[in-house]
Amino acid sequence: MTADVLGADFGTRTLSLGEATATLVRHRAQEATRGAILHVHGWADYFFQRHVAEHYAALGFDFYAVDLRSYGRSLKQGETPNFVTDLADHLADVDEAVRVIRQEDGHSKLVLMGHSTGGLITSLWAHERRADGLLDALVLNSPWFELAEPWIMRTVGTAVVRGIGGVAPKLVVKPGLGPVYGQSIHRDHHGEWDFDLAWKPIEAFPVHAGWLRTIRMGHAKLQGGLDVRVPVLVLRSGASHLHAKAWTERAMVSDTVLDVADIERWAPKLGGRVTSLAVQDGMHDLFLSAAAVRERTFAAVDEFLDRG
Repeated sequence: MTADVLGADFGTRTLSLGEATATLVRHRAQEATRGAILHVHGWADYFFQRHVAEHYAALGFDFYAVDLRSYGRSLKQGETPNFVTDLADHLADVDEAVRVIRQEDGHSKLVLMGHSTGGLITSLWAHERRADGLLDALVLNSPWFELAEPWIMRTVGTAVVRGIGGVAPKLVVKPGLGPVYGQSIHRDHHGEWDFDLAWKPIEAFPVHAGWLRTIRMGHAKLQGGLDVRVPVLVLRSGASHLHAKAWTERAMVSDTVLDVADIERWAPKLGGRVTSLAVQDGMHDLFLSAAAVRERTFAAVDEFLDRG
């Protein structure tokens, strides 16, 4: 491993995936008595939440995060940021990260932690690899289970995107996500966090038809019912504040990206061992919420992990 942008106590290694690459980030515990955690980020995102890694390392977990292909540390010059046309590509990214953690680093226990789009990816991965004995628990932080759009966009709009995305995958269907969430978390605006704006722009990246098509296919599969056989914790904010054109204080205590009612609705479709909880006043990434809120988030996850 080589030194990471987060500092000397974080290391990275490149994961070779044919023509693509992903990046594995590692933060070691002094004594990894409880195994490993692997974090998978959301869309227009990468791993920068060092406080999450430090928290779980202090509890005895070696903490890992993967920057998926074409995201963050893995984004190559000339690549379309955050773009795939098959979620199987990202399942392969997780496969290789898990192989390194289990086979090379020797961990026999593994918790998978997914945020937003990473929550969709990790859910599908846990389902597809359910018979392989690779996973011990799944923690989902505001997972993306459904479009936060009106009914017509979820139905007719999805049908149109499925058609267009198959023949014109690079067609831009939305220029970005708007500035509200990014302004809520970045320290140059209303937040307290520093992150690389080349890897995580305030207004995110353009949404391409081919990428949205594959996301909607993933949503459909999840909503049809998965068979995740390990304990699952699904966390969401207590409220949403969607489609705002400008920042207000409400953005600091709400999910401004996803509809929390969708998360609550679809969580039981993951499998038979799901715990679903709301964290009041949480933001979209619950670990980036105000200090008191993120402490409640840590407490909920810690209690879940303590139950084994």
